[in-house]
Amino acid sequence: MSKICDITKKRVMVGNNVSHAKNRTRRTFEPNLHSHRLWSEKQNKFIKLTLSNKGLRIVNKLGLDTALIKYGLKS
Repeated sequence: MSKICDITKKRVMVGNNVSHAKNRTRRTFEPNLHSHRLWSEKQNKFIKLTLSNKGLRIVNKLGLDTALIKYGLKS
């Protein structure tokens, strides 16, 4: 499973852990992703998506079919 949100396209970022002594070590910032099975009225079937919390809120607000069209995932 790739760590990319299907709606918002959020992905893993890299940065530094910075200690009190200003020592820097590399780290990753991972998005809050969850796998969801959502019903599509237009396609009349379940669609499995990997969504961040913001992506799930967008789907709840717009509806699955509208969100997929708006964010260019599927028609």
